[in-house]
Amino acid sequence: MHYLIISFTHKNSTLAIREKLAYPEENHKIGCLQQLNSVSSIEESILLSTCNRMEIFCYCSDIESASEHIFTLLNNHSGIEIDELKSRSDIFDDKGAIYHLFSVASSLDSLVVGETQIAGQLKDAFRFAYDNGFCNHELSRAIHYAFKCAAEVRNSTNISSNPVSIASVAVAQVKKEAEALEGKRALVIGAGEMSSLTAKHLMAHGAEVTMMNRTRSKAEAIAAEYGTKVRDFEELYDAVNEYDLLFTSTGSKNPIITDEHISSCSFTRYWVDMAVPRDIECHNDDTIVLYQVDDLKNIVDENLALREEEATLSYTTVARHTKLFYECLKRLSVEPIIKEMYKRAYKASTDEAARVITKGFIPKEYEQEAVKMGEQVVKRFLHDLTRKIRASSNGSDSDTLIKALSYMLDTKRDQHASCEQHLGKGES
Repeated sequence: MHYLIISFTHKNSTLAIREKLAYPEENHKIGCLQQLNSVSSIEESILLSTCNRMEIFCYCSDIESASEHIFTLLNNHSGIEIDELKSRSDIFDDKGAIYHLFSVASSLDSLVVGETQIAGQLKDAFRFAYDNGFCNHELSRAIHYAFKCAAEVRNSTNISSNPVSIASVAVAQVKKEAEALEGKRALVIGAGEMSSLTAKHLMAHGAEVTMMNRTRSKAEAIAAEYGTKVRDFEELYDAVNEYDLLFTSTGSKNPIITDEHISSCSFTRYWVDMAVPRDIECHNDDTIVLYQVDDLKNIVDENLALREEEATLSYTTVARHTKLFYECLKRLSVEPIIKEMYKRAYKASTDEAARVITKGFIPKEYEQEAVKMGEQVVKRFLHDLTRKIRASSNGSDSDTLIKALSYMLDTKRDQHASCEQHLGKGES
């Protein structure tokens, strides 16, 4: 069995491509995961779809077959030719997939290195797949260990100090262009984490913030937390022409603001569209400075340069955890075998003690001593043997060793040992 990740991110795909690949709604995610797990080669799957990435994580029996199925599914969903999907995607398998997963969880693969939002998005994607029955023990192990790795990266480096997110970068970019945000009127559309963070950063810079969302109660919840105003979504087309600043991050499949909704203004407006698919489709107004997710790369590059040393340390941690994860998998593979060896040896010892007592070779009153002696012989004999088996399970020939032992004992390794028991629960 294998781990497999097929990845489309800001590194290999344009915003337009990522829009077509996005799964913004829960029912679409359910449909995608159902199709992923509908073939025999894929046993478990997770779908991560955010503004900067669309990634599919799988546990599969055949990498080539699973990959072809995924590309066909994405072709049907997006309309993008399979050859283009293959040429754009990054494909990771086995240790490469685990290394990539740990890097993502540790925010090292993000548009903004060290940003804190991706860990929550990954946890949500895992929980969604797990709760709906699309992933189980194998991906659960990997995800929990990814969070352990991310926790160590966070605690042992400064890569996440002064937490940075797309929202903070967006506000910083607008502040740089507009020179100051204090006193400026800002409209934030959406009520997810991105919108909440945007409101927080705008308020910190002295802007007058108004929240807007299709479900007013969600906007009111953010307003109550940060002290912003709230405006009804039905007033959107009037509002877009009234505010100095506009930030959008909704889950709409189609643009909510287009050229027909825009009127000329006597002041310059700064708009940031953080949504994928895009919320704003604007072509014809010179008074609007529009930024989209991929336009934030200058600040991102500065962020990356400042954190380069911390990132190097972080990748060392990721590499070490990847190695530890596979060592742990091998231990999980060999432990049921060792348990079976002891079980059969103890049974043979107990059976032999019963036989010699039945035959009269040992008096009945010495039965307990005979059984105890047999168990001690088993422990003494198997102690060094099993210690060497455990030590060898981390070596390059471990797979051969495990297969040989399984063949001799005619048993199968336990595929479903608890990840919490053996790996511990990580926190994102």
